[in-house]
Amino acid sequence: MRLRLELLGVLLAGVPWVLSVGAAPAGRARPPGMGRGSDTAVATFAGGCFWSMEHPFDQLPGVVAVTVGYTGGHTQHPTYEEVSAGGTGHAEAVQVTYDPRRLRYERLLDVFWHNIDPLTRDGQVCDFGSQYRTAIFYHDATQRRLAEESKRGLEASGRFQQPIVTELVAAGEFYRAEEYHQHYYRKNPVRYAWYREGCGRDRRLKELWGSGAPAAAAEP
Repeated sequence: MRLRLELLGVLLAGVPWVLSVGAAPAGRARPPGMGRGSDTAVATFAGGCFWSMEHPFDQLPGVVAVTVGYTGGHTQHPTYEEVSAGGTGHAEAVQVTYDPRRLRYERLLDVFWHNIDPLTRDGQVCDFGSQYRTAIFYHDATQRRLAEESKRGLEASGRFQQPIVTELVAAGEFYRAEEYHQHYYRKNPVRYAWYREGCGRDRRLKELWGSGAPAAAAEP
């Protein structure tokens, strides 16, 4: 967190707003996370620093939008300062809006796992606290089932000797983060690369996933 605070410097005032993403009822004919009368579906993931989780999903064919924000907490309309202080219960998260006709939820799960450290509770690499926990926030029964199957498959693979501590939680309200956080890696590529290198995220992912680790921070 210290590295990011140094990068931000003087924080610009933002006006957070809420985007309601309550769990939709499961429907046999609808892809997971897809509401009635909609051509898109929603998936929500927490993987530590949301700057580092935006790009992996942003580049996937079939993704319509990726929004960074806060979810899983107990206060309304939290600010970055409040969340980063650890008192609101929220996790930094990304909300992925995608076209389920082009992109399957299972693919999103695969990208999620390979971009996090699933063995560390309440933190990721250089960022510590429950606000940096890893979690899959499922939006319906199908997403929950697929997430559970994905986690069980990873546990059964024998890749890790330690337990996987990533949470599976029903999605609640998602609060959009301040505008200067949206697509930070595009707006501030040099500072983002410096943060990611200084934090050691790519090194840790390589240790965990080997050849399956994502490429080091790419240019936007």
